[in-house]
Amino acid sequence: MDEHPTPGTAASRAGRAGRADGPDRPDQVLQQLLAGLTAVRDGDFRTRLGTDLPGVPGEIATVFNGMVEQLARVTSEVTRVAREVGSEGRLGGQAHVPGAAGTWLDLTGAVNAMAGDLTRQLRNIAQVTTAVARGDLTQKIEVDARGELLELKNTVNTMVDQLSAFAGEVTRVAREVGSEGNLGGQATVRGVSGTWKDLTDNVNVMASNLTGQVRSMSDVATAVARGDLSRKITVEAKGEVA
Repeated sequence: MDEHPTPGTAASRAGRAGRADGPDRPDQVLQQLLAGLTAVRDGDFRTRLGTDLPGVPGEIATVFNGMVEQLARVTSEVTRVAREVGSEGRLGGQAHVPGAAGTWLDLTGAVNAMAGDLTRQLRNIAQVTTAVARGDLTQKIEVDARGELLELKNTVNTMVDQLSAFAGEVTRVAREVGSEGNLGGQATVRGVSGTWKDLTDNVNVMASNLTGQVRSMSDVATAVARGDLSRKITVEAKGEVA
């Protein structure tokens, strides 16, 4: 009996069928690839394909695994920077993805540009507002900005201008009336409203009252010095002035 089956025997057909059902069968490779791509589509980057497949299927598995690993690195870095800058308030973060190219490099660059712009803008705003809190009204926000950040920049700079004008006028009136004895001074601050307008009005009322009181006292004192005892101080006054 011939122990070696001919190509047409049942044993030969079974052997070929066994090889066709092996791990390198094309439809099995495609099923694995489909499962992996489906996972990636659904945001699952944990799937890997076996790379021990011969020929093109093995190359496909290697490329797929590399793609998934790169996607995982990009996602991890972008998420980290977004969390640090957006949620934790830790400015200056940058994404680093070794080997990134093409769209992945563009995406990483865009995230880093966004984080860099926000860092510069927010740090400049913080620097100016901190200076204002310390009484330094000489600083302005100079960093380039657009959209809502531009509105914030303009608002802060306008606030600094108004505070500077207010402080300058109040200081001038206080110096003229209190130190130089020039009565009648009034603070003029354009565009102020709310508390700043109230403060300006209060300073002006104070200066006006002091002017009226001191001038009335001066008139009476001058009259007495001239021998005129018919004059009296009639201006309204309170406290020590009264």
